[in-house]
Amino acid sequence: MTETSDLTSVRASYDAVAVDYARLVGTELARKPLDRAMLAAFAEYVRGAGVRGNGGRGGRAVADLGCGPGRVTAHLDGLGVRAFGVDLSPAMVAVARRTYPGLRFEVGSMAALDVADGVLGGVLAWYSTVHTPPAELPVVFAEFARVLAPGGYVLIAFEAGDERIRLEHAYGHPFALDVYGTPPDLIADLLAGAGLAEVARLVREPDSLEKSPQGFLLARKG
Repeated sequence: MTETSDLTSVRASYDAVAVDYARLVGTELARKPLDRAMLAAFAEYVRGAGVRGNGGRGGRAVADLGCGPGRVTAHLDGLGVRAFGVDLSPAMVAVARRTYPGLRFEVGSMAALDVADGVLGGVLAWYSTVHTPPAELPVVFAEFARVLAPGGYVLIAFEAGDERIRLEHAYGHPFALDVYGTPPDLIADLLAGAGLAEVARLVREPDSLEKSPQGFLLARKG
C-alpha cells in the first residue's frame, strides 16, 4: 500500500514529540473518571460473553491502535484483557517498549493492519483517528471490522464536534497537523456502515486542559 502524505506527516510529528508526549500525558487518565469508566466498560464487554467462548484474559486479544507510548494499553492490561499496541510512529513504539517491557508493541498503520481476519476480541482507537479526515474514516472502520471476531467490540475516543483545528505547536515541539472534530452521529453511522452496531456513547464537556467536548462510542460486530 502506498503511504499518503498525511500518514507521513503524522509519523514524523509523533516521532519528534514521543518522549515529551509520554512525560506530559502519562498520568492523564488519573484525572478523568468518565474516560476510565468507558475503558472499564469496554474491557468488561470484551471479557464477557460477547465474543463467543473467549472470555477472560486468556481469550481473544485486544489491539490498542495508535497506542502512542502505551499508557492505555497498560491500563487495559490492568483491567484483565490481553492487550497489545500498534502505532505508526517508531519513536512512540520504542518509548512504549521501554516503559512496559512485559507488553507487546508493534509499528503499523491502523488502516492496513498486519492482523488476520476475525481474530481480535476488541479494538481500541483512543483519539487515534483525530488526524484522519472524516471522508477517510470508512476505510479505517472497515479495517477494524475486518480484524474483529463476531461479537467483538470497538471503542472510539474522539473530539466531538465538526471543526478542523490546525496545530502548529504541541508537546513543546513544532507539530503541523490537523485535528478533526467529528459529530458522534457521524461516527455511529460510519461504524454501522462497516457492520459495527452502536452499543453506547458518552459525550462529556471539556476539562480545564481541553478545548472541545470529548466523545466515546462503543460498538459491536454482529
